[in-house]
Amino acid sequence: MTRADHPILVVDDEKNIRRTLRMVLEGEGYEVAEAASGDEATSLLGQTRFDLVLLDVMLAEANGIELLERLKRGEIGGDAGTDRAVPVIMISGHANVADAVRATREGAFDFLEKPLERETLVLRVRNALERRAMTAEVERLRQAVAGKWEMVGESAPMQDLYRQIAKVAPTKGRVLITGESGTGKELIARAIHQSSPVAAGEFVKVNCAAIPPELIESELFGHERGAFTGAVGRRRGLFEVADGGTMFLDEIGDMSLSAQAKVLRVLQTGELVRVGGEKTIRVDTRVIAATNKDLDKEVAAGRFREDLFFRLNVVPLRAPALRERLGDVPLLAAAFVRQCCEENGFRPKRLAPEVVARLQAHSWPGNVRELRNVIERLVIMADDEITERDLPPYLVGGARRAEGPAPAANELDPRRFLALTLRDFRDESEKEFLKLKLREYEWNISRTAQALGIERTNLHKRLRALGIERES
Repeated sequence: MTRADHPILVVDDEKNIRRTLRMVLEGEGYEVAEAASGDEATSLLGQTRFDLVLLDVMLAEANGIELLERLKRGEIGGDAGTDRAVPVIMISGHANVADAVRATREGAFDFLEKPLERETLVLRVRNALERRAMTAEVERLRQAVAGKWEMVGESAPMQDLYRQIAKVAPTKGRVLITGESGTGKELIARAIHQSSPVAAGEFVKVNCAAIPPELIESELFGHERGAFTGAVGRRRGLFEVADGGTMFLDEIGDMSLSAQAKVLRVLQTGELVRVGGEKTIRVDTRVIAATNKDLDKEVAAGRFREDLFFRLNVVPLRAPALRERLGDVPLLAAAFVRQCCEENGFRPKRLAPEVVARLQAHSWPGNVRELRNVIERLVIMADDEITERDLPPYLVGGARRAEGPAPAANELDPRRFLALTLRDFRDESEKEFLKLKLREYEWNISRTAQALGIERTNLHKRLRALGIERES
């Protein structure tokens, strides 16, 4: 992009000043337009998108600072013209501190005094345009990130969910999101955060299932130097990082009981103590939790604190399974195709109508995550048009397969593999294996542990961690 691609508007009622500024800026390669009055400037700003405005403080029939105020309020420009984020450099031949302070307060990028020095003018213009370019890039990245976490769906379950989010987001109420794996619980949490009073703060996600029990307290609350082996320095916990923002406790049902007790204290008092520390630290963090477990059953089994459950479950939200909103599959598939093409630098690709029909006929046991993984595979492997021959076999025969016998209780459904992470697959495989061994030894823990070659207490821990209960 050349300097000619950055049009500049010069607003001054003195012809000689306008001519001088035009000569200097065009000599630097910029495209320059002139306005001799406030009305003329207003007209030009509404027709053309300028990247910079040089504005005289005192015009013959108008006050330049008032024009600045109108521009920054969005009363000038609009969709067809200059936006209110455009940098404005104020110019004055009778500068005073009050004018400079007022102009800065109203959003002026800089303030210059006449007579203008060429080197100073060129430097300030270059700085303003660089700031403009940086601001535009940040906004582009922000929109790209927002698009990545955008919720997609127009079905009745999603419309109901949108209404609930709209009600709870502006409040400080804690939210507990439930739903199957892969249904987009994190998207719901992010949507609540983005529409909340703490949207300007951090959104900190904690996967409670992925952090080892012996480390989760240090991760959440931080630690002091020497608190344990390896603690070579002081470290802030994630609750402190999320102070003034939102903490998203994903898979809260897998958190250890000791960590649950400390989380409860933070929710009750807004205070925490780092591991190995004595100083009380106050935090103001909104907490949103999510789980794919039935916490009522977890409470009854003694694996989850009832008082913490009541603290978290102020506003319960449920993420609908994809099979409950199959009408959203075409919208989701199209959005995932677009995202995957952009992420991989591919030309835009399209789904053939028969592919969309096949996708919509599938039951999607792995929910939106499974659909996203399938689409990513298709985008990578297929040509510009994704046709039926690009689909994996289980989707081509999806309708007939759905009518066949369901997998046995102790079998992993192959259709779910695409939706699982390596950790999910390992845990589910281990869970089914342990159930088989327990049945073999009639649920005798000691004999099963001996056959597996592990300590009885370790087997108990794994059964609790995986949620395995004795079968009747």
